[in-house]
Amino acid sequence: MTSILLRRRWSARILKGCASAAVLMALTASGDEFGGLAPQYPTSEFHFARLAYSDRSGFGGGWRGSWTVDYPQAEYHFTQGVERLTQIDIDQQARIITLDDDTIFDYPWLYAVEVGRWYLSDPEAVKLREYLLRGGFLMVDDFHGTSEWAGFMESLKRVFPDRPVIDIPEGDPVLHVLYDLDQRTQIPGIAPLMYGQTYEKDGVEPRWRGVYDDDGRLMVAINHNMDLGDAWEHADDPRYPEPMTTLAYRFAVNYAVYAMTH
Repeated sequence: MTSILLRRRWSARILKGCASAAVLMALTASGDEFGGLAPQYPTSEFHFARLAYSDRSGFGGGWRGSWTVDYPQAEYHFTQGVERLTQIDIDQQARIITLDDDTIFDYPWLYAVEVGRWYLSDPEAVKLREYLLRGGFLMVDDFHGTSEWAGFMESLKRVFPDRPVIDIPEGDPVLHVLYDLDQRTQIPGIAPLMYGQTYEKDGVEPRWRGVYDDDGRLMVAINHNMDLGDAWEHADDPRYPEPMTTLAYRFAVNYAVYAMTH
């Protein structure tokens, strides 16, 4: 298998034209490994790779699980944005990855949504730990409040029982690798916005946290009390504020570039 550490040969540049939105949507929606429609190996240097996990509601890795939230619209808009704003060779086909699949090591960036409901078994936690320590990058998103934080941490502690979760410092390279992300605006889901608020449950304060390796590399980017996936998904929806979508795209680009270069 291709090691992530051997795939770190890419650099990012801004301002590259994007493909047709209609074609991109069709390919992203159909191009996932879960349905057996995409190759079981990378076909470009970067893919939107979504983690399929079992969750606390009793669903496994099937299509009714919490991990499917915002699929495939988040994939489509993320891919469109990264392709437009960088020269990363991002594939138009997304990938869906499970933790019992060794192809995870071929993808430098992994996205997990609704992680307040995830449940990782001990073998899955071991595999995710290996992936991250070998150079992988995990972005977690769309979980809110103290109860979902506790659910997230229960499984994360199986992954890294001895590593702290800390606030990402202002000077961390992930916040400046392409865009300077000095603005810490809460990026909400569209549902609370329709009720005139930017938070869900008791998740009033947005938090950007992380888990680092021994060399200070960010391995897990934790977007708590936020929903970047909704901001991508509703990028074309006039009800969703454009400044929040813009900020969500900038975080997406920085996370992608960081994962490819660190």
